[in-house]
Amino acid sequence: MKHGKKYNESVKAYDRTASYDLTAALDTVKSLAKAKFDETVDISVKVNLKKSQSVRDTVVLPHQFRGEKKVLVFCKPEKEKEAQDAGAAWVGADDLIEKVKGGWLDFDVAVATPDMMKDVGKLGMVLGRKGLMPNPKTGTVTFDLKGALAELKKGRVEFRADKTGVVHLAVGKVSMESEKLAENIQAVVSEIKRKRPADAKGEFVRTVSVSSTMGPGVWVSIRDE
Repeated sequence: MKHGKKYNESVKAYDRTASYDLTAALDTVKSLAKAKFDETVDISVKVNLKKSQSVRDTVVLPHQFRGEKKVLVFCKPEKEKEAQDAGAAWVGADDLIEKVKGGWLDFDVAVATPDMMKDVGKLGMVLGRKGLMPNPKTGTVTFDLKGALAELKKGRVEFRADKTGVVHLAVGKVSMESEKLAENIQAVVSEIKRKRPADAKGEFVRTVSVSSTMGPGVWVSIRDE
């Protein structure tokens, strides 16, 4: 893969083989961010999983860094007021299902009550491709719409390990204080460790690295305790 001049210069500016403590790693990432925009800070966590195992859940980041999420709620009429009062951008049932089926996706998160999932499930081809399908494991299939939307507005995000056993997640912006970025990262890593499968053997968290949108990865010395 070809990289630009700024990226190649950044690679020469630090020891790519070394692992840094979290604060030093973040300071390095900040110093290597050369783009003219406020780059996103990402974390990549390699976990030790068998093919039959998975890690997937949600975590509320202590410090938000994105605008308020637009939440769509699929629910029956009797739950509409609760969803609206909780701050949902769009609320409905069959009307919204038809709209989404037609390709409309102007929302960030979809939440559904359990009694709507039979119909919402028909949107699998549309919502699934975009990672927007409501799922009980991530708290987006629930009758507690007030609680679900409150957490989403606090900054709840979903994480999951990919096929190679790596969890990728955006945790902040380069412009944020290193202390706030560190607290977001610690929250993510703690939650990943908490989701360790009961039959997982050996060291669960293998490696952790942080990077900015356009910058190289920096190893972090976070391991299983």
